[in-house]
Amino acid sequence: MLLDFPIARRLFHLGALALRGMTLGVRGAAIDGDGRVCLVRHTYVAGWHLPGGGVEPGESAVEAMLREFREEAEIGVPADGLRLHGFYRNLAASGRDHVALYVAPAFTRLREKAPDREIAECRFFALDALPEGTTRATLERLHEIREGVSPAALW
Repeated sequence: MLLDFPIARRLFHLGALALRGMTLGVRGAAIDGDGRVCLVRHTYVAGWHLPGGGVEPGESAVEAMLREFREEAEIGVPADGLRLHGFYRNLAASGRDHVALYVAPAFTRLREKAPDREIAECRFFALDALPEGTTRATLERLHEIREGVSPAALW
């Protein structure tokens, strides 16, 4: 078979990427021992969100989530400290976008997150007292986690 040759397999995968490209993002729920969740408010989009972002080329989804927790919230999570909660299709971004949602059951706050060009604010909120402007998707994902509900198909 043609795909038994490494170059042919590589060409096939490059063609599939060009024709069926997919984007992948990550979001993370860091809930502390007092039942408070970390949310961020970006400078470029409205609302309160779970920390997260895009998976970069050459990076695994777990590596991306660990990086996003550090960059957006000054949270450190052990490399083996993430649990995949769900994998969602994100139609709001595009028909080809997906989001992996991780839960960090244990983490360390490295320092207070100072505002920067991407993050206007980073705070912890009680799960039963989320701020006005918390996005619909964030509310639904936190409900799934808190209530042990199976993840939805769509973000």
